[in-house]
Amino acid sequence: MAASISVEFCGEWYRAEEGGELSIGREADLVVDEDNPYLHRRFLTITQVDSLWWLSNVGSRLSATITDSAGALQAWLAPGARLPLVFDVTKVVFTAGPTTYELDVHTETPEFERSPSPEDPVGETTVGSVQLTESQKQLILALAEPMLVREGSGMSAVPTSAQAAERLGWPRTKFNRKLDNVCDKLDRMGVRGLRGGPGKLASNRRARLVEHAVFTRLVTAEDLPLLDKATADADED
Repeated sequence: MAASISVEFCGEWYRAEEGGELSIGREADLVVDEDNPYLHRRFLTITQVDSLWWLSNVGSRLSATITDSAGALQAWLAPGARLPLVFDVTKVVFTAGPTTYELDVHTETPEFERSPSPEDPVGETTVGSVQLTESQKQLILALAEPMLVREGSGMSAVPTSAQAAERLGWPRTKFNRKLDNVCDKLDRMGVRGLRGGPGKLASNRRARLVEHAVFTRLVTAEDLPLLDKATADADED
């Protein structure tokens, strides 16, 4: 028998009935944001196939980032792709236009339970072999601040480059140079969606960087004081 599935978004709960489908989008069972024209009418669906529940991307342009509650696993759900929902809590984040959305999918009887090991990252340890300088971390924090200060699932705006640079007290040229460096570093490590090019807007790159950094815990709310340090350092220059 398949596990029951519930979705939490902005404090509201939605249940996927056994054998049925729960759609997520602008005009769906779970209406994420009916006023955002960049969001598909039906973007994601949750359906039961045999003994498993699946999350499918039925949109044509947007992608979603999927992770477990510990941030140990991350998947990129492109249009047409689907992923089994096997964790007790699966976090889903995606960006449409200037807004990033986050929702939690809860499974009552998960198929997979992760057991912590002595090698698990603890405290300030970064994920994998990613090593960030202080200024690189400050850049990510300036972009991720709205998501980090928000409690629970919901929506937040990704700052523009100008807003993030102002938050740090940096010139735009310095911010853009460091943004390129951070994205290139993560791109070389296999993180998708960070490489610019024709048809790839800078806002999408910033949003993807925020999604990856928050969900893999490259930055956390405990790191936010580094933002004030950056501003203070800039004032002294």
